[in-house]
Amino acid sequence: MKDVQVVTMQSLRSEAEMMELILAQAQKDERVRLVGMEGSRLDPDAPKDRFQDYDITYLVTNMESFTADDSWLNCFGERIIMQKPEAMSLFPPSLGGWFSYLMLFIDGNRIDLKLIPLRQLDAYLASESRLTILLDKDQRLTAPVTPSNGDFIVHPPSEAHFNDCCNEFWWVATYVAKGLCRDEFLYAAEHLNTCVRPNLLRMLAWEATVRRPQDAVIPGKSYKYLSKYLAPGITQQLEASFRNSSINALWDSLFLCLELFRGSSKRVSESLSYSYPDYDANVSAYLFHLRDEFSS
Repeated sequence: MKDVQVVTMQSLRSEAEMMELILAQAQKDERVRLVGMEGSRLDPDAPKDRFQDYDITYLVTNMESFTADDSWLNCFGERIIMQKPEAMSLFPPSLGGWFSYLMLFIDGNRIDLKLIPLRQLDAYLASESRLTILLDKDQRLTAPVTPSNGDFIVHPPSEAHFNDCCNEFWWVATYVAKGLCRDEFLYAAEHLNTCVRPNLLRMLAWEATVRRPQDAVIPGKSYKYLSKYLAPGITQQLEASFRNSSINALWDSLFLCLELFRGSSKRVSESLSYSYPDYDANVSAYLFHLRDEFSS
């Protein structure tokens, strides 16, 4: 570590200081005509802590004048690191002509700043429900924009979606077992973590909606708030399913995922009067056979 330069962390700037800075920069730059804000800072139920990002959008004229030179960003403070996703070649851009700067500053604050051409104002306003306008220099908007959580609320699945989730979960579970039987740890872990588990989380979120129909279920990005909607004991089982230190641990995690998914999907199917898939029994028997034969 002798070649690593130690950065002295500064004291955390307050929310008021950060918002004043963000709006002051927009006010003095004639190219910026509107300022929007999205994200968890508009969610009254989101935990308030030092790690909340400032998700900011500048709607601008002459986008190219911004992206040609990053020096205009220095007004926000000294950065630990910055990423420009739309300027990367390994990871294809996904914003369709919009441009973003993800900035982490040495005081610990983070701004995710997005630039959008002014002519795409309508597309921006339609992009998500949790946004508001902080500055409108030209009074383009005739009514206030009120943020809501509408886009983030999980709703009970259609029968087709329920069946697709079940089929994908049980089908890919056989891939995990195949990798484990071959001692292909990385293959098995990838399929468990990128397909089997996400469908388990999806089913658990659906279950929460049918168990608590009077509540708005908002599990958050990467299901980070899901645990507050789960029945007692499920969170501990779910966390235990993340153990992956060995082939045997992955076998245990896989079968814990199967148990959780089976219980959750049966409860969803019963609540919504959907047919529960009969292939669960055949796939489970197949997986039990493979584990008995190949696990040590």
